[in-house]
This record gives sequence, structure tokens and C-alpha cells, in this order.
Amino acid sequence: MLAGAFRMPPEDPAEPDAVSGGAAVSREAAPDAVTGGTAPGEETVRVAPPGDRLAPGPAPRTPLTEPRTGPGTEPRTEPRTEPDTEPRTEPRTESRDASRAESPEAPRGEVGSASASSVPAGGAAFLRHPASEPRPSPRSMGAPARDGDHRRTFPAFPPRADGPFAGTWWGNAWVAALEEGALDLKRLARGRGYAEQGNVDAITVTPGLVLAYVQGSRPRPYRVQVRLRTLGDADWERFLEAAVERPGHIAALLDKEMPESLADCGVPLLPGPGDLEPQCSCPDRGHPCKHAAALCYQTARLLDADPFVLLLLRGRGEREVLDALSRRNATRAARAAQEQEPEPLPGVRAAEALAARTLPPLPAPLPVPSHPEQPPAYPSVPNGPDSFALDHLATDAAARAHALLATGHDEIGELDLWRDAVRLAASRPGSGLTVSTRALYAALAAAVGRTPSDLARAVAAWRQGGSEGLTVLEESWDPPAGRFDRARPLLLAADLPAFRPRRNHLTHPRGHVQLRFGQDGLWYAYESEPGQDDWWPRGTPDPDPVGALTGLGTADDL
Repeated sequence: MLAGAFRMPPEDPAEPDAVSGGAAVSREAAPDAVTGGTAPGEETVRVAPPGDRLAPGPAPRTPLTEPRTGPGTEPRTEPRTEPDTEPRTEPRTESRDASRAESPEAPRGEVGSASASSVPAGGAAFLRHPASEPRPSPRSMGAPARDGDHRRTFPAFPPRADGPFAGTWWGNAWVAALEEGALDLKRLARGRGYAEQGNVDAITVTPGLVLAYVQGSRPRPYRVQVRLRTLGDADWERFLEAAVERPGHIAALLDKEMPESLADCGVPLLPGPGDLEPQCSCPDRGHPCKHAAALCYQTARLLDADPFVLLLLRGRGEREVLDALSRRNATRAARAAQEQEPEPLPGVRAAEALAARTLPPLPAPLPVPSHPEQPPAYPSVPNGPDSFALDHLATDAAARAHALLATGHDEIGELDLWRDAVRLAASRPGSGLTVSTRALYAALAAAVGRTPSDLARAVAAWRQGGSEGLTVLEESWDPPAGRFDRARPLLLAADLPAFRPRRNHLTHPRGHVQLRFGQDGLWYAYESEPGQDDWWPRGTPDPDPVGALTGLGTADDL
């Protein structure tokens, strides 16, 4: 079209992409606007479809070819100024769209302004300038569904407080390569600020390339990539041989660590100053720009967490490296086994091995000791276990072992946790009044989910009648007719008042003495404060109810 010959230069000389952006639009719109292409320098004629009218437009421009009058003269053609149609080698960036969106008015002579008058009403939609519609922001680089051994995507890091970006020596080596190869420290500082603010989007790592979008001062983020030369096959061979040389190297890699001895194996694993090649879609031509510096700082955090990211940048993924190390390790082990001569084994004749043999009888068992031995003394250690509790447990274990050796049966092993705790507390001398005994009661009660008061009452019942005495304390039952019915006449014959029966209990009328009939046929005496119903075992079990009350008080008390 002729409109491109009168294009004005862009208003902002700092945005070199504005001109190329307009030329690109002109080339894209031409095939859609005209049926068939036109050769350079030919005039394009637009034909309206039947039934349509051309939209009103500005007055036609003066033709470039002016006729000259006079004999023997030919029409003089003035030179046409063609727009710069040479293809640009740089990728299109968002700065072009931003420059067009920020300009208050499009330059005269652009395709969008010149073609509006010659576009039919029905075909205006096909010639709409791309800059007239808002272009969507680029999507994130993160595509986890496409990840594999040679492509890994990491989510964006959240904003962080001030501090070093790398905590490992290999992460600091990456940061040192960035900072020592930078040409402008101010750009590094701004890039560090972008990284700390979380302006770097999801990061994609492939062999030799780190790619991400970085949000700058404009609404559209910039596409940033950092390239690093991959290792050749010879370098990888040296690295793998150095890794399998020591088993600690493979263990360190599996623990996400990079040994310094492995990095110093003669292979340029870590980058040096100038090895990082950043590229950014922003108009800044600094090396690196602040957006590329932000991506490099965030990459150091990735290397801190997983050194296999560095190996992927150098050309091989984690699974590929581990498989190669596994194969080499197995090969070295097999080679070492082949080189080592097997030791001769002493042979045995088959006749001797299969011959019938009579085993000698077992020796007679040793005699059972008369009593368990005294356990050793345990010294008290600050912040250590209680020496008295250890002595108590050792003495109890020795007694149980002696009983098992003598009888072949351990009755204590059949007890549940609560009854075993009561037994242990009852075997300890004292009634819970001393400091050590109170500590023992508190520990045992907490272990079984009871209170020290419940444990003390159960200890009194155990000391009164053993396991059956604890059963009488905790369980009530309905005794059959017989001995329980004959107990009340026996109490009356002993000049005692009439006790009130309730299931297997006989309670004094004043409510301070009670007899409980156990399933073993014995009577167990209990005392309580009058009207409190707080019964504690007292006395010794006896088959006679009157005998069970002996020692509980005088005749007047009963």
C-alpha cells in the first residue's frame, strides 16, 4: 500500500521496536485485505463486494506519478520511499505493544489510518489493527504436565526477607558467578530486590536453559532466560567416574548435597564469571538486566534445595544420572568380585554328612536357687531415672524369674496393666506417705489413667486380699442363697445391729462399717466416714463375718 511510503518515524527514539512492530502489522494485514498478493512497488486496488458501499474516508492522496506536458516527454516517476521491510533478528517483545499503547496518537501514514477509507463495511473486521485490541498477558512458564527427566518446573518463590539467597557452597558459587560477571552493580541490586519481592514467576529448567517470566515496572511481565553451556560426553564420563570412586559421593547426591571433592574433579560443573548468558525481552541491554539478575538469584535458591538442578542445566536429568551411577557401581562391584579369588571351602564327604548319628542327651538342668538374688545397686544420677524405682523393678523382675523357673508358670504375666500397676505399688513398702512412694504412685497412676487416690485405695485392697481383694473392691455381684443369708443371724447373735443387705454388701446402720462377701467365700471388712460412702479396706479377710470385723474397733463402735 502507498500509505507506508509516508510513515512518520516513531516519536520515542528509545523504543526501536516500535517501527518494526508497525511494519510487521502492515505485512500481516495485506494478505487479508486483498485477494492475492501484490509485488513490491505495485499499486493495490480494492473492490467493494456487491451491494456494499465504501465507507467514507479522507480525500485521496496526490498520486506519486505526475504527467508532464509537452512533446517527447514521458511521465516522470518520483522515487518512492519504501518502509523498512528488512526482517528483524530480534524477537518481538512486549515493549512494542507497550510503546503503541502508550502513544497518544498513531503516526500519520500508518496502515491502520490509511486503510480505513478503503475497507468495505462487510470486511472491516478482517482488517482490524491488532494494536486496537488489548493483548492478553503471557501465561506462566509453569507447565508441570509437560515435565520429565529433562524438563522440570518449579513454582514461584514467595517474597522473602533480607538475607543471603544461597545457604550452600554450590549456591553461593552460582551467585558469585553472577555478581563477578555483571557489568553494573546497580542492576544487580534492583534484580535482587525483584527476587526478594517475589516478582519471578514459575521457573522452568531444561538442559542449558533457565526460563521464567519476571514482573517489572510495566503491566506485562518480561520473558527472561539464562543459558549455560552443557557438558560434553567426555566431561560427563569424568564426572561419573569421580562420583562412583567414593561411595560417599553417591550418598551425598541422594541427600541433595554436592560434595566439594566431586565438584573439583576436573569438570567445570559450576559456572564461572561470564559463563551465564542472560537474555530478556525488555529494552534494557545491560549485562545482565535487572530481570535476568532476579531470575539468577532465584535459581540459586533452587540449587540450594536440589543440586540435581545444576546437573540438569549441564545436560542430564536426575534419573539419567542416578541410572548411570547405578550401572557403573554395579560394574565396579562385579569387576572387583571377579578379580578377588574365592577362598577354598573345607569339604565334607557325603557319606559322613548323611550317616546316622545319635545325639548325646541333654545335660541335667541346674538346681533352682532357694531364693532370688539381690539385684545390684543403682546410683543416683542428676536428671536420670529414679534409683529407687530401678531397684524396685529389678527386684520384682528377679522374683518373677525365680517363680517362673521353679514352677514353670508366671501368674503375674496374666494380669492386665491396671492390676500389674497396683501389684507393683503394693509391693513397695510404705503407704504413700514418703516422697519416693508418692512419686511412684503418681507415675503409676498417670501410666494407667487413674488418680493417685484410686491407686492408693486399690493398693489397700491388694494388700488385704491380693487380686481377689481388688475384685471385691471394684465389682459387685449377687451371691446365691446360703452363706450370705446366714451372715445376718450370726451378726445378731454376736450382739451386733442388723446390717442392711445390698447385693454382696452388708452395711452397718450407722454407715461407717461394711462387710463384702467375695466370690472366694471370704468376708472383707471396709470402713468409711458416716454418710460419706468412701469405703476403704480394713482388717483381714475371714470366712466368718464376725471374725472379719475383729480389730475394727470396740463393741461400742460397732
